[in-house]
Amino acid sequence: MVVLKKTIEVRRGQLELEPETVFFFYITNRDADSPSAVVLQANQRCNQENLLAQLKGGVHSLRAPVDTLVANWAYMVMTAIAWSLKAWLALVLPTKGRWSERREEERDRVLKMEFRTFLNWMIRIPAQVLRTGGAPSCAF
Repeated sequence: MVVLKKTIEVRRGQLELEPETVFFFYITNRDADSPSAVVLQANQRCNQENLLAQLKGGVHSLRAPVDTLVANWAYMVMTAIAWSLKAWLALVLPTKGRWSERREEERDRVLKMEFRTFLNWMIRIPAQVLRTGGAPSCAF
């Protein structure tokens, strides 16, 4: 068992309130790992659980609005493709060149972005600009 103690200072303006002490308990059966490795692995797992929560809540993949099994399956496939598109877009962002550190940070930010934020930031706002910004219409 690894116990992590954190003291959180609470401030309101210039006034310092009573500090709060929080304990985090990590229970594991891996004796070979150091305590810091156990905490790091637990934090990485929490990040994965956050991704699963986003899939459930942000994309609504588990709340299909249809009534048949095949339609629910199709809705789940569409959701998975949308999520993969977000990850693919983040991974194809260029990271080489003059500002490689800044570009890597941007790639990581898009990769960790919640789907709802991604939808607004990368799809809805540019689409609204194109629709209302007087862009020339194309005739095919």
